[in-house]
Amino acid sequence: MTEQLEIAIARLRRLSAEQQEEVAALLMALTGDAAEAYRLSGEERKAVEVGLDQAKRGMFVSDEEMTAFWGRHER
Repeated sequence: MTEQLEIAIARLRRLSAEQQEEVAALLMALTGDAAEAYRLSGEERKAVEVGLDQAKRGMFVSDEEMTAFWGRHER
């Protein structure tokens, strides 16, 4: 195991059980060992439908808006 992975796992151990389950599911999906496909909640499905409808109508955010978004969310 690499040093980076050991550091990451040590950090994961400090997460709540719920957060650990979410990370475990993600890792299983990334390694191709997921037990089943992720199932969207009703709220997530609606958000996807809204986004697809907006895309069909050509409603996209500008490059400036995306730059501002990433500026607010990068660590």
